Amino acid sequence: MNPTATSSLPKGFGEFARAGVLPLGILAIVTMMVLPLPAFLLDAFFVTNILVSLVVLMVAMHTYRPLDFSSFPTLILIATVLRLALNVASTRVVLSKGHTGTDAAGRVIEAFGNFVIAGNYIVGIFVFVILVIINLVVITKGAGRVSEVTARFTLDAMPGKQMAIDADLNAGILSSDEAKKRREDLSSEADFYGAMDGASKFVKGDAIAGILILIINVVGGLIIGISQYGLAPGEAAQTYTLLSIGDGLVAQIPSLLLAIATAIIVTRVSSTQDMAEHITNQISISRAWLPVSGVLLLIGFVPGMPNILFLSAAVVAAGIGYFARKRENEDIIADDSTDLVDGVNEPEDEHRISLSDVTDYSPVSIQLGYGLVEMVADETGGPLINRVTGIRRQISKSLGFVVPAVRIRDDLTLEANQYRIRIGQTIVGEDKIFPDRKLAIPGDDINVKVAGISVKDPSFGMEALWILPGHQADAESKGYVVVNPESVMATHLSQLINKHAGQLIGQDDVQELLDNLNETSPNLVQSVVPKLVPLHVLTGVLRELLNERVPISDLKRILEVLPSLVSKNLSIVETAEALRPALSGLLIQQVVPLNETLPIITFDSELEHMLITMSRQSGDEGLVLDGSLAKKLLQNISDTTQKFSADGKQAVLVVSPEIRRQISHITKQHIDDLLVLGFTELPEHRKVNIVATISNEN
Repeated sequence: MNPTATSSLPKGFGEFARAGVLPLGILAIVTMMVLPLPAFLLDAFFVTNILVSLVVLMVAMHTYRPLDFSSFPTLILIATVLRLALNVASTRVVLSKGHTGTDAAGRVIEAFGNFVIAGNYIVGIFVFVILVIINLVVITKGAGRVSEVTARFTLDAMPGKQMAIDADLNAGILSSDEAKKRREDLSSEADFYGAMDGASKFVKGDAIAGILILIINVVGGLIIGISQYGLAPGEAAQTYTLLSIGDGLVAQIPSLLLAIATAIIVTRVSSTQDMAEHITNQISISRAWLPVSGVLLLIGFVPGMPNILFLSAAVVAAGIGYFARKRENEDIIADDSTDLVDGVNEPEDEHRISLSDVTDYSPVSIQLGYGLVEMVADETGGPLINRVTGIRRQISKSLGFVVPAVRIRDDLTLEANQYRIRIGQTIVGEDKIFPDRKLAIPGDDINVKVAGISVKDPSFGMEALWILPGHQADAESKGYVVVNPESVMATHLSQLINKHAGQLIGQDDVQELLDNLNETSPNLVQSVVPKLVPLHVLTGVLRELLNERVPISDLKRILEVLPSLVSKNLSIVETAEALRPALSGLLIQQVVPLNETLPIITFDSELEHMLITMSRQSGDEGLVLDGSLAKKLLQNISDTTQKFSADGKQAVLVVSPEIRRQISHITKQHIDDLLVLGFTELPEHRKVNIVATISNEN
């Protein structure tokens, strides 16, 4: 014999069994409705029905989420059809052979009938009716309503969930396989709850059918027993009532079990625990059980009450509360122990390096040398912290989003008076300050020197002196501006935050802004994000605006303009550029007050035409200038702007929108605080004054 063939036979047989059991079972159920069954087969099928219902109930209780039992609606249908087929088969036997005795329809029906009736037909009928009412009115109706509502809300939420998956996929949060799996789960969830909405109707119809079958069996049995078989009315009532109630109970108990399973499934919340564990963890709260114990104890001392029972219940509740409190304390100790292990106990191992030693996710941080620690050491947090808080509040109000908290910590690797400012992990500024001195910045045309340490102001690069506090009055009398060391560092921090504001806003921050706007303009928010513009795209656009020093405080205006740009298929940079004309007023009002004339600098027509031509010829590379031209252009712009800076004024450079972004990129690297606007960004109602024109000849 071929061993291969021998080994493959069981495998093929098993596949046949798995593939054939369900179809053959369905055919057997249909056959039961047509062909008469002997009593022993009825007993076997009734027991099987109860077994299936119990298994389904146990599986429903031990699933973590409803989709783990996605075949549940189909099982309900099959179990309901099986029960109805058994009812048809048992009704045929009861009506045709009931006159032979109470065991005519099998031992199972007889046993259930005797157990419930117990010699009193009226009580038996009432018990059966109560079971049907519990099943139909309470459990089945409630489960059906939950299924209906859940299906409706699940289907309504599908478009938003689909777009959320697409947004996460575009943002790189999900891989293509993960996104595909999420979509499949979402579709399965909608199909499941839709099927459950229909399956609950099967359970309801089954309960109604049980009542009708009971009435048919009792009334039909009495008519057949008396008219056809000559039974006495009392004997006929005894026999057929017992058989009818037994038959009804054998069907209703599995129906009740399935109704309970249905209610458990549709009310189940997705969790990493089964139902028993889930409920146990949530109700095991000591502060809930101990008051219950106290109330039961008080009731137990009321005269006339079953004192022993109430006092026993109070002791049980107190015991549960005690053990719950003990478990809570153990969990707290375990958490504390974990913290100690991770953070305190293990530093004694000087060779150990933890992840916290090499990672720092603070958006903004200031590192101080040991000589500057005193600036944050007093009880009020130190003058530096107060200044930083004021800077954050001011910048947040100006830019339109909450600037992240600034983390201040010491760093022994720095010199005593050195500080370092980081944006993320990148060092963006560092310098030295003297906490026991003050910085004196000379005014215009001051030739008188004062004693001090010569330095350059870290914010603006101006010549300055660190003087002793006792020399402040003398320095101010000679025209110097004297500032505290914490103000020096705070001003430097403010300048760097404004410069790198685009790096400080993320998707979470943008979502917070949207949530705030949603309170006043819900339709606007919901119609734009994420339907038209995904969250990550909006975040990128806002970052580009902030990089160009354009405030995003008018988020409503941004969302109103964005829909008109979606159809143009613009990049994030191009979208931000297209938004600038609608937001330029926010930027200009920071330069000059509303009622003052805006001083502007322009290129002459020849220079501007040349730059536009060069930009078009460069294509996607942008504006590319040769070294001599770039140097001459930057020098001319710098000389022009310095004249206004010396007078305490600020002029803006206005160029063609076609080259605005390229010119801004070039000047940003060499000239601080120069605003470059396009002609289209000048508000119509603002008065402007061309104070200088830059040419290629200057």
